[in-house]
Amino acid sequence: MLTVKLIYAFLFFTLTIMFASSEDTTLTIGESIPSVIALDHDNNEFDFEASLADTVTVVFFYPKAHTPGCTQQACSLRDAYKELHKKGIQVLGVSSDSPKSQKSFKEKYSLPYTLISDKSGAVAKAFGKGKWSRQAYIFSDNKLVWKDTKGSTSKQGEEAIAVLTSLGLF
Repeated sequence: MLTVKLIYAFLFFTLTIMFASSEDTTLTIGESIPSVIALDHDNNEFDFEASLADTVTVVFFYPKAHTPGCTQQACSLRDAYKELHKKGIQVLGVSSDSPKSQKSFKEKYSLPYTLISDKSGAVAKAFGKGKWSRQAYIFSDNKLVWKDTKGSTSKQGEEAIAVLTSLGLF
């Protein structure tokens, strides 16, 4: 019985490390956009620093395309996109999926924004987050102005609009 409890404790600890991201390790408010390059859904290089410098941008991370929670999160931002885009706000989705999987996800759910493939984990590392954690960030004037280290699913779009409004950016 003790062995089973130790196995469960080990699994819990391992999964916690894999899926959680400590608030202390993520970017802090006021930090600059990370200097990192990854491939987008069309297999083109996407330079975060160059592409986000002059815009207000919502960057959201989801663990895996085509899964229920991630689909809800991506679709909530799809549904909010028209309002966000009208105000000049850019949206980016990031996961560890391949560009091919990202493209399939984008097409299947009519996602109007760019999806970034982070197969190497370089983007997650640059943001200081766990590879599998769901998170969201808002950048303005090249600086992080808000972050959500728990990441919503079906309400991420609404939350982004509410935060942008409270910050006077919407």
